[in-house]
Amino acid sequence: MYTPWRIIRLWPDLRMINFWYRTVRSDKRDDSILLSVIDEFARDGMTFESALDYCPELLVKEGVHTKRAPSAAELKDVEFGWALAKEMGRLDVGQSVAVKERAVLAVEAIEGTDRCIERAGVLCRAGGWILVKVAKPQQDMRFDVPTVGLSTIENLHNARARVLAIEANKTIVIDQPQVVELANRYGITIIAMPDAA
Repeated sequence: MYTPWRIIRLWPDLRMINFWYRTVRSDKRDDSILLSVIDEFARDGMTFESALDYCPELLVKEGVHTKRAPSAAELKDVEFGWALAKEMGRLDVGQSVAVKERAVLAVEAIEGTDRCIERAGVLCRAGGWILVKVAKPQQDMRFDVPTVGLSTIENLHNARARVLAIEANKTIVIDQPQVVELANRYGITIIAMPDAA
């Protein structure tokens, strides 16, 4: 979206150029762009539905999913990070916040969760930090649903994280049994919590 010469490199058709400058030009937040794309397809009679209507089993259930539960101090960090992550989601900035001892290490923005994790690992060489990943308060479940998988756990391990806190019934965990197994092997706690709000 921000590469030099993007019009020439991407070579959009007239409809896309019109859509971009008519609809998206003034508001480039994730939700705004994706909702505008959905509206554009709706002009041709197409509708979008959530994949979760067809495979709700992908959503993680509430509870501690790993052998190790978070400590009391880690739970305090989760609570602290949860409020921040929800506010970041409300502002349509990102869905993840990295925290240690109630200090924010990294906030997810346009770069995505993996880069947020990487940055937190660089800033906290001692490790032992937590990542909170939640749904936006206004989450449209047709797109951009919070998702974690094996690569998330690998990245958390490489960045020396200790806990992954996700939102129950609003986060997709791809290959959940394998994710839990890998987290257990690395000593990373996974906890899925309901939204307190």
